[in-house]
Amino acid sequence: MHLSRRRLLAATTLATAAATVPAAAASGEGSAHRLRTGFERLVAGGYAVLAGDKVGVVTNPTGVTRDVRHLVDVMHADDRVDLVAVFGPEHGFRGTAQAGGSEGRYDDPATGLPVYDTYLKSGQPLADIFTASGVDTVVFDIQDVGARFYTYIWTLFDCMEAAQLAGKRFVVLDRPNPVTGRGAYGPVLHKEFATFVGRQPISQAHGMTVAELARLFNHEFLAKPVRLDTVLMSGWKRSDFYEASGLPWVPPSPNMPTTDTALVYSGTCLFEGTNLSEGRGTTRPFELLGAEGIDQRWAAAVNELALPGVHFREAYFAPTFSKFQGKTVGGVQLHLADRAAFDPVRTGIALLVTAKQVWSGFAWRSDNWIDKLTGSTQVRTMIDAGAGTDEVVAAWQGELAAFRATRKKYLAYH
Repeated sequence: MHLSRRRLLAATTLATAAATVPAAAASGEGSAHRLRTGFERLVAGGYAVLAGDKVGVVTNPTGVTRDVRHLVDVMHADDRVDLVAVFGPEHGFRGTAQAGGSEGRYDDPATGLPVYDTYLKSGQPLADIFTASGVDTVVFDIQDVGARFYTYIWTLFDCMEAAQLAGKRFVVLDRPNPVTGRGAYGPVLHKEFATFVGRQPISQAHGMTVAELARLFNHEFLAKPVRLDTVLMSGWKRSDFYEASGLPWVPPSPNMPTTDTALVYSGTCLFEGTNLSEGRGTTRPFELLGAEGIDQRWAAAVNELALPGVHFREAYFAPTFSKFQGKTVGGVQLHLADRAAFDPVRTGIALLVTAKQVWSGFAWRSDNWIDKLTGSTQVRTMIDAGAGTDEVVAAWQGELAAFRATRKKYLAYH
């Protein structure tokens, strides 16, 4: 019997999916492959959640199977799902854009599907894009890194809000929080500081998966809830780091090359709000920090604090782009010693405090971007007043406790 190319690809997809989701995955037994993502469970269920709908997918290069095929390519080849559109976030659907960029509107060469740009779009303009695309259901599948200021969770929020305005259903396919879901840490955003690096009052390290966040957004923050379905993972535990999943790591953005980057990011990204390099333009972004004029005293000062799970090495580097491009700067490199003990937010605060103490050139960015990253003026003003790490961390505990109580209602995994 003659098979069309699409049917042949679909048959190959099903065979591969069966091979890469072992029997142990359903029961949660085994190790590397005990986890099944939301997409894997969607396929295993025959796309029943999407039956009869014209579907559009919000995704980026992280939306892949275990054998690193993109879910858009897989779904397009499968007659059981009617995929009609793709929506790209910051960096784009295929990931060609750097930070602060996107790919615009185009037709995907691989599938012929129309790709719409969602970056920096929200509300009615984004709802109009969903309407124009002709979709009935918007599906979201992007790998997050667990930090409030990583923009994909606000793409999630904006798309949920726009789907509600457009009368569309919204489906979230879950993936692991790579830095575990053990808990929430750091300051909680104050609403007057809301931007695309923080739309709503959640903590700096939220400790949730995207499906859990979607449920929280829908009930706590959206003016009107969207028709929401979440396809949860099986076999994921809140204490799991990404490596336990057995999934390939695809950088969610150009400066998130490894899972170690993701682990430190919710703390060291605060250096975007200073005149120091946060390591962009190096092979270890957010693990290398520095500036011209900094020497060994910074590493010595922060090592004296004996922060759990991390050591600091005096380091020198020359960024190829971004701050200090082409100049040799001094600073520190973070070396993780015990992931389970490491607290990225406390560590980030300690690094800010000690950098200001040992380097006379320390300055906040002139637009006070640090306030957008931390969610209020509190961190900046306390450090400027000479507060130490413990004092700064203690100041947000009341608001954090309130968020933890809200967060607990939406946790789907143990």
